Amino acid sequence: MSKQERWSRLLELLAVDGRLDVEEAAVSVAVSQATIRRDLDELAEQKLLVRTRGGAIAHGVSYELPLRYKSSRRVSEKRRIASAVAELVGEGDVVGLNGGTTTTEVARALVLRTGGGVFERAENFSGPLYTVVTNALNIASELAVRPQFKIVVTGGVARTQTYELVGPLAEGVLNQVVLDVAVLGVDGVDPQLGVMTHHEDEAGISRLFAERARKVILVTDSSKIGKSAFARICGLDRVDVLVTDSDLGADAAARFTDAGIEVISV
Repeated sequence: MSKQERWSRLLELLAVDGRLDVEEAAVSVAVSQATIRRDLDELAEQKLLVRTRGGAIAHGVSYELPLRYKSSRRVSEKRRIASAVAELVGEGDVVGLNGGTTTTEVARALVLRTGGGVFERAENFSGPLYTVVTNALNIASELAVRPQFKIVVTGGVARTQTYELVGPLAEGVLNQVVLDVAVLGVDGVDPQLGVMTHHEDEAGISRLFAERARKVILVTDSSKIGKSAFARICGLDRVDVLVTDSDLGADAAARFTDAGIEVISV
């Protein structure tokens, strides 16, 4: 198991219980307690948890979220999806992230990727590893303390249920930027109807993310494939890559492939 995989597993355990014990974590991850201690120290440096004597507790910023974000449904699938997406993002990219549980995991996967030493920084390069443009307050809060990220927040009116900023102020910022990649979490994906979400104001912002990006990556667990929702974001012709879990059926995957979309199942 790689360091990044260990870190993802430790954060998954932390999300469920709110705290970690070194001895129990070592058994769960099948490594030595010394390795777990080093991992927890490094995760604490990344501000993904708070170190305690004998273990760790959840970081306040990361886990004091609305009910939608506390849900532990399909956590492992979302973490695998997020890890795969992080592999698709290059150093120096401008990345758009809308709100949602899966895009929140993508943000954390990008942190793990930089913290795990994946990139070797050039001596004469002092810029950010990533520029992240987001309308999600929780994502901005988690990333703003990290010097390897440049964070651009859209502004707008906050939706209390999701921590997302919507409305004309958010649209005004997005209309002024160009994204290398937009990563979109959604509530429904259908080969005929396209990409959807439950709220029309969120759909409008996600649509702008897609329009301003050179590449659009759709992130969703397979339970939302074939489902519809109230507000349409865009058609499948605007999507370049679909990253989902391995429960996606072969027939469904083929329909997306036939539409010219790269399908990554993890």
